[in-house]
Amino acid sequence: MTGVRATALTGLAAALAAVAATTLAAAAARAVGADFEVPDGGGTILVAGIAVVTGFFCLVGIVIAVALARWAARPAGRFVATAVTLTALSLIPPFLSGADGTTVAALVLLHLVPAAMMIPALAWALRARTG
Repeated sequence: MTGVRATALTGLAAALAAVAATTLAAAAARAVGADFEVPDGGGTILVAGIAVVTGFFCLVGIVIAVALARWAARPAGRFVATAVTLTALSLIPPFLSGADGTTVAALVLLHLVPAAMMIPALAWALRARTG
């Protein structure tokens, strides 16, 4: 199996696990009081919506990893640097949303859960590819 294909398959498996874990974490956060209400016309974020957005951004991460596997000299290191930077940037909007503290904390957690699963899995796949 090629390095690109192995990276993609590893990423897809990690994405399925990340979507499941994030969806469960969102449901648990809602159960303990996060209302996921975003003021000023933002509405309520649905747990299903969280799952869809998580899946989309996991796929974006896979595309980045596959591109780096194909064209970068040190794909694992570049992927980790890129993914950590993008994850850090993704933590800003919850604080700007105007939501209550519980919802902000839940949203931050819901950004970190899939990152904690996807980044190591894809970095491992990229390292395995290059030795």
